[in-house]
Parts: sequence; C-alpha cells; structure tokens
Amino acid sequence: MKIAERMHALVPALSGEQCEQFQIYYEMLSDWNTRINLTAITDPEEIAQKHFLDSLAALPHLPAGAKCIDVGTGAGFPGVPLLIARPDLSVTLLDSLNKRLVFLEALLTELGLQKQAELVHMRAEDAGRDPKYREQYDFALSRAVAGLPVLMELTIPLLKVGGYSICYKGEAKEEIAVAANAADKLHGSLSWETVPSRYGVRTLVMIRKDQKTAAAYPRKAGTPAKKPL
Repeated sequence: MKIAERMHALVPALSGEQCEQFQIYYEMLSDWNTRINLTAITDPEEIAQKHFLDSLAALPHLPAGAKCIDVGTGAGFPGVPLLIARPDLSVTLLDSLNKRLVFLEALLTELGLQKQAELVHMRAEDAGRDPKYREQYDFALSRAVAGLPVLMELTIPLLKVGGYSICYKGEAKEEIAVAANAADKLHGSLSWETVPSRYGVRTLVMIRKDQKTAAAYPRKAGTPAKKPL
C-alpha cells in the first residue's frame, strides 16, 4: 500500500492532494536518509503512524492562521505534516544542524509549501534571546527533543503571552511531576492530554505562557540541558 493510501485510511479528512504530498514526503525522506541521518524509522507503515500521524496530534489545538515554531524540527516533525494538513498555518522550522534544513528546503519546494515556512539554522537558546524570534509565536512545537523542564526553557521564551508550548511525549507522568519548578520560573501553566495510538502511550503536554519571560531565560546554549530548571 502506498503512503498516500495509508494516510487516507488513517486521516480520511485529508484531500487526495494532501495524501500525495505525504507520498512525496515519504519518498524524499527515504532517499535523503541514505545520505544523511534523518530517521531511524524506515518501514512505510511505521513512518505513516509514528511520524506523519503522530505529528498531526496537535491539529485540534491550532486555530486558523496560527504562527508556529517547530523547535528542533529534525526531518520536519511535527511542523511539515501540520503544514501539509493545514497550509493556513505559518511555521518556522528551527534546527541547529544545517544539513537537515537543506533537506527541508528541497522538501518544501517540492511540496509547494515554501511560502508558508521559514527555515532557521540556530540553537533554540540563541533564538529565544533574538528579538526576531523571542515572544513572537502563538505556538511552539517540539517532538523528541529533550526532557520537559529543558523543553520549557527552550520554547516558552519564543511565545507571546497567552501562547502555548506543545510538547509531544510518550508516557509523561514522571516528566510532568518534575516540571513544576520550571513552570513557576517561566510563568507557565501545565495541562496535558492522552492521544490514542497503536504504538504505546502518546501524550501532548501543553504549557500556557501566562507572563512575559524574565530576561535571564533562556540561559546560554547548552546550560538548560546540563542544569535543567
């Protein structure tokens, strides 16, 4: 079964054109993955479920025209699948490794989505201190990047007051339990929901930014991971 057919079966609301865009995504991902390390998952069914479908979990939380940043986007997850499903979104794809962004530039051009996306080669800590990106977004998205306290420091400074950091997680009870200090220091309110999945527990952790971020955050590159809040 082609990826386009798998995606139509998994998400019937997708149009034929959108399903074909996922087919192109899969083919380019598989091709480029032979030259640069983009994903350890190569089975078509698993890519459809664990990458594409999983990325779409945040869709119900994103209003029309939302300005989003995908922090540590890697091979484009979750930002590009969200953009395929919702081309009304504006998505900044942020990654510290330029060769991934070279892949994403080629992918977005092939998908015809380059006008809706901005590619940024930068560490999240540096972006969070840059006026061009700091407190500019409605939503910050992150998937398989770091532990929750670290993610909060990397994403919350990028949000407008009232914006949300949406962190894609598996079983997240332990991470949520140790995130209270980070939430307090970064003025965030935690909530979460379980997402139905055939591949184990999936959790969306959502942190609402209640006040402007203190100038001290994010700390310099590497510090949040070495010394989590």
